[in-house]
Amino acid sequence: QVQLVESGGGLVQAGGSLRLSCAASERTFSSYAMGWFRQAPGKEREFVAAISRSAAITYYANSVEGRFTISKDNAKNTVYLQMNSLKPEDTAVYFCAAGFLGGRSDRGYNYWGQGTQVTVSS
Repeated sequence: QVQLVESGGGLVQAGGSLRLSCAASERTFSSYAMGWFRQAPGKEREFVAAISRSAAITYYANSVEGRFTISKDNAKNTVYLQMNSLKPEDTAVYFCAAGFLGGRSDRGYNYWGQGTQVTVSS
């Protein structure tokens, strides 16, 4: 069982930046692809970004491409989401996820964190 704990959320003005972190309990962290998803009030959960097991390949949703960067530190069992040029529509609860398949679909992930709130004011 992999436990994931997100941190780094908060309130920021439009145009600002935040860095989310997701720490994993699993010592074989390098075996997992990692992803970030988000869910806004009244909306379904949506894909944000993903990174392969080796961190060689990254994927982004069109809405965040060029503004967000996902990275993975296997030595620290941590995945990051650097979010720049934030917009009010980025407001959501952000979840990290771990899985053997990874990718853009939530079906590729087996373990999920509890989420961290990101609020972007206009």
